[in-house]
Amino acid sequence: MRCPFCGNIDTQVKDSRPAEDHVSIRRRRNCAACGGRFTTYERVQLRDLVVIKTNGRREDFDRGKLERSIRIALQKRPVEHDRMDQMISGIVRRLESMGETDVGSKQIGEIVMEALARIDTVAYVRFASVYKNFQAADDFDKFVSELRPVIPKET
Repeated sequence: MRCPFCGNIDTQVKDSRPAEDHVSIRRRRNCAACGGRFTTYERVQLRDLVVIKTNGRREDFDRGKLERSIRIALQKRPVEHDRMDQMISGIVRRLESMGETDVGSKQIGEIVMEALARIDTVAYVRFASVYKNFQAADDFDKFVSELRPVIPKET
């Protein structure tokens, strides 16, 4: 692993333990050249996924991109960081275990919306507004009115 401080490739693992999400390994590393200490995380990857965009373009699946879009949808919502990480890991595991290396972006969007709907309806609507490309307030109104029978009312 390359040192982020000096670029040296000779780093040593000083400590390994399961990360808080229990789906990755947290490793504390030390650089032999500069003495810098840093942490890395190692995750299981079942297969390399390729995303097929709606225009037919292909690109490598990027967990970071998925994570960013979900974090934006959940911004300032009362969802714990660990819960968010578990949801993201669950989505990635589901995609990897589908048996196909090529996954459509629409399929990913549907899986994300399904997961968000279970934990926060506001985040679900936020994500849907981008995913479904809402153009006007009427789009929100129509979408939310379709949700009303599904969303339990608070008393």
